[in-house]
Amino acid sequence: MAESYKVDSIDRKILRLLSENGRVSFLEVARECGMSGAAIHQRVSKLEQQGIISGYSVKLSAENLGYHTCAYVGVFLEKAIMYHSVVSELEKISEIVESHYTTGNYAIFLKVYCKNNQHLMEILNGRIQTIPGVASTETLISLENGIMRDVQP
Repeated sequence: MAESYKVDSIDRKILRLLSENGRVSFLEVARECGMSGAAIHQRVSKLEQQGIISGYSVKLSAENLGYHTCAYVGVFLEKAIMYHSVVSELEKISEIVESHYTTGNYAIFLKVYCKNNQHLMEILNGRIQTIPGVASTETLISLENGIMRDVQP
């Protein structure tokens, strides 16, 4: 088993800067941290190797792409053993952006973006609830996203 990497205060600062702006240059990070660009590059490489930084991505605006309804859908399964086959079918629905296998009331908890409430109803009734193994669903529509951030190191 690989030895555990200890994240120090400089690593935390690097991670905060990168999470706030994934396009920030190593030179700017180096200036903020009072270090050389090469030292920052080495630290970022180490954070990547340790899996602490798992990738880089672009954040898209669902709203600006025409998806005005964000909803969370709790899925009840007929049998827990059907989880994998149900998720296999859920993956085919592009409006579903997250899926979690959970404890509690729902077997699966989904985050869904739809153009409007009518579109959401079509996804629920025409796609999700028709999947073999789905017993029922419960939907919560998000009225506002108050907090959205990455985990803090």
